[in-house]
Formats: sequence, C-alpha cells, structure tokens
Amino acid sequence: MLFSSLLFLFQFMPIFFLIYYILPVKWRNSFLFIASIIFYGWGEPRFLVLIFTSISINYISGRLIEHYDDSKIKNHLKKRKAVFLLSLLYNVGTLLLFKYANFIIENINQVLHLDMTTLDITLPLGISFYTFQIISYVIDVYRRDIKAEGSFINLGVYLSLFPQLIAGPIVVYKDIAAELKSRSSTLEQIEEGLKIFVLGLGAKVLIANNVGKLWEELGSLGYSNLSMPLAWLGIIAYTLQIYFDFSGYSLMAIGLGKMMGFQFPINFNYPYISKSITEFWRRWHITLSSWFRDYIYIPLGGSRKGRLCTFINLFLVWSITGLWHGASWNFILWGIYFFILLLIEKLFLKKWLDKSAVISRVYTLLLVCIGWMIFAITDFNELGQFMRSAFSFQIEAGGKLFLYYLKNYLAIISMGIFLSMPVFRRWFEKHKKGCIANIILTLILLLSVAYLVDASYNPFLYFRF
Repeated sequence: MLFSSLLFLFQFMPIFFLIYYILPVKWRNSFLFIASIIFYGWGEPRFLVLIFTSISINYISGRLIEHYDDSKIKNHLKKRKAVFLLSLLYNVGTLLLFKYANFIIENINQVLHLDMTTLDITLPLGISFYTFQIISYVIDVYRRDIKAEGSFINLGVYLSLFPQLIAGPIVVYKDIAAELKSRSSTLEQIEEGLKIFVLGLGAKVLIANNVGKLWEELGSLGYSNLSMPLAWLGIIAYTLQIYFDFSGYSLMAIGLGKMMGFQFPINFNYPYISKSITEFWRRWHITLSSWFRDYIYIPLGGSRKGRLCTFINLFLVWSITGLWHGASWNFILWGIYFFILLLIEKLFLKKWLDKSAVISRVYTLLLVCIGWMIFAITDFNELGQFMRSAFSFQIEAGGKLFLYYLKNYLAIISMGIFLSMPVFRRWFEKHKKGCIANIILTLILLLSVAYLVDASYNPFLYFRF
C-alpha cells in the first residue's frame, strides 16, 4: 500500500508541482490539502475517515481551548481542561485501539489463560506520526505556546501534508505555523529541494533496498544456521538498511517540503559516527527524540527532581519509545536496552568515552548493532537463535557461504558505510552547483527510476510506525 502511494506520488509529482506553482498563493493550501488526501487515500482509502475525524476533533478542540481561556468567567478553566483531556483521550485512544488493542488482548489471554477474540483491524498507515503531530498541536495550544489555528484547511494541511504524512519527520505545528499562512517558493528553493529529494530517493532505493536483500536472504536460511561471520554480515546489512531506508525517506520529505516553501527539520545527522549512545540519540530520528523530550520527559520533571526521578523518567520515556515502534515485546526490550546504556553513560561512562576518538566509536557501533538485532527480530526464539549464532565463535568450514554473500554484497555494503559518514555531504555542499554534482544527481535519479520500474523488493521498514 505504501509503495503504491509512493509510485502514485512519483508519477504525478510533475503535474502536482505544475498546478501548485500556477495557482494563486491563496488557493495553494486548499490544493495541497486535496492532493495530500488523494495521496493517502491511494494507499489507504478506508482510513480517510480517520484523518478527517482527527482534523475535525482537534480543530474544534483547539478553538474551544482558546475560547475558554478566561479565568474570570466561572467554570471556563475547568471546561478548557476538560476539552484538552477529551482531545488527548481521543488521540491516544485511537492510537491504542488500532496499534495496541490486539497486543493487549493477546497478553491478557496469555497471563490469565483466557480466550478473548482479537479485533479484526489493520494498522492505518503513518498513524503514529500524524497522531504525535496533532497531540503536540493540542498541547501547545493548551500551554498557550501557540494560538489555535483558525483555518480548518490549514490544520488539515499540517496534519495530512503528504511528504511527511506516512513516515515523518515529525513536524511540530509551531515550527511551520507561519509557513502555513504565508510562504514562498523561489527557484533556488525548488532546485535545492529537488536535489535533496533525489539524494533521499537514491538512499532509499539504491542503498537500503539492495543491502536489505542480504538481511532477507539470511533470514530465509534460518538464524540458527548462520556462522558467526555471516550473522554479523547480516546485522551490518540491517544496520545500513534501516538507516538509509528511514533517512532516505526523511530527505525526500524535506526536499518536497522545501520545493513548496516549507522548512522541515532535519531528522538524521550521521548517527553512526557517534562516540556514545547519548550522542547517537541526538543524531538518530531527531524529531522523535525532541518530541519525547518536550512532551513527555520534561513534563514528567525531566532531571529537575533528583537522580531517582530522573532515572524513573528516563525509564518511562524509553519504554514508551520502544512501544511506539511496534506492538511487540522485542520493541519494549529494545527501549529498555537503550535506557540501561544511557543510564550507565549518565552515571559514569560518558566522561570516559568523550576522551576517546576510536574506542568510543567502536563501542557505540557495536552496541547499536546489538540493539538493531533486538529491533529487527520480533520473535524471542528467533532472536535467541540469532544471538547464539552472532556470539558462537563458530566459523563454517571453508567459509564458502560467507564468502559468497560477502562477494555479492561487498560493493553495496562498502558504499553504504562510506555514505553513512559525512565525507560525501561535505563534498556535495561545496560543489552542489557544479557540473559533476549535477551529473551524479542525474545518474542517481535515472538509476532509481529504473529500479522502481523493475524491482519486486521495495520494503519501507518504518511504514508500520
């Protein structure tokens, strides 16, 4: 479904932008709203009612919260709080229903030995992303950080904006509030946005998809049948796949947004060069980390209420972070795993890591790779098999299977490792207006289009979030 929407976007993007630029400025948001709804409906038509309901309820809630913001009128502040809580209840409740209801039922059945029937529901595309966006809007209105949006269309554009609707980055309303009302698209912005889009498309289609095939093939072999070198080759492949998959989509969204006059926030900043887990999470999925910091960690008290409360708050945030990624215990374990690592660094390790340039990076990459093992394999039995293979110190006789996959995937893995460092970006930023850069971008675009037309393997790892 997601791939269908992306092909639809790619096919009709020239027509969309032609109409968008021709239209008078005052009509562009209406056109953008309609186009975003069509884009989402192309992949998930049955969930369009959910998008419209979310926009409507939160539009009304924002206006009522602002309307009741008068302490001099009896019961107004109580009504204001009640509207806010009902809005949160709807937003969080919808996410819980579609994403976590069956997970909760299955665990109740297992613990209490019951046989409750699970619900016949499908996870709506991008629900975690757009739910977090609209929750941040309502909270900011309630905090009086922003004024409630007076235009239903503008709020609809904010929630359903197609470049980042289904896989982020998570855009907070106050960061683009001014651009929703007035923005311009210069030729320089359009050119820069197109270049960013092509780089993101290449990262997703040429790197993530191809290196991801290795991880898929090793899974078909059976995790218990992998030698130690082959298991680590697989996790390196997955480590590269998830980075280029998600960062590539984020770049596409940022590029498309820039072409329309929006400045979306950066979502990845070369996380694999980090010298600590703390630094890694400042560079990976930056908009999600910022959201959890601003709307959960700080409201809980952050680090202002003593060491014990800080640790409890961190535990809660990272448990929720894990659960946000999926309704499965491996994601919760993944969140707690990173909580423990961050706690150790906060207590004593970080100051030692900061003194090292090499060991700290090896430490970080190793632990991140282990984290991706937990993230990638949802079944604990299979996770145990993979862990045993990865730390078995068993080398297959002759290493023929390992050498076969290494030979087939060495080029794409090497390319992925090179591009996960900022070397190319520094060169590109310096020469992006030059002929060589334009030739490279043209080749990336042509190869990506050829791959999209011909490929049967085109997963999006973050579609379920």
